[in-house]
Amino acid sequence: MSNFFISDTHFGHVKIIEYGQRPFKNLDEMHATMIERWNAVVTDQDTVYHLGDVCFGAQYLPLMDKLNGAKKILILGNHDNLPVEDYLLYFDEVHGMTKFAGFWVTHCPMHESQLFGKKNIHGHVHQNSIGGGHYINVSVENIDYTPLRFASIKTGDWRKTS
Repeated sequence: MSNFFISDTHFGHVKIIEYGQRPFKNLDEMHATMIERWNAVVTDQDTVYHLGDVCFGAQYLPLMDKLNGAKKILILGNHDNLPVEDYLLYFDEVHGMTKFAGFWVTHCPMHESQLFGKKNIHGHVHQNSIGGGHYINVSVENIDYTPLRFASIKTGDWRKTS
């Protein structure tokens, strides 16, 4: 049983392909790739924290049923504008922010003065990064569209080298 983190899937958001410089021809390809990559690493015994901006429109929420995970927890993002009851049909919990194993878990990065010595697992900034070593950006563009295992976050093994 593992814990995973991912953010900013933006299911149903056709313009994110251009804005986020995502390598997909269309929504169908983007959806299929993200579902395949999610299910390749997440089992039906794992917990997944989705750090916001799940989808654009309630008609895309059922895609969550195609994704593995014993438990799915949503941290609301700035584009998650549906009633909480709609998200609770597909997620076991919905939060504005939470703590996990000594980390702050949010959609938007927290201000440095509010970290109080903890690190911040976040999304929102897509392919951009915040320096300083206190921030772990799990936006899909930053993690190859694949949920990131918490063990990799703790060790720092997930970070891209360029």
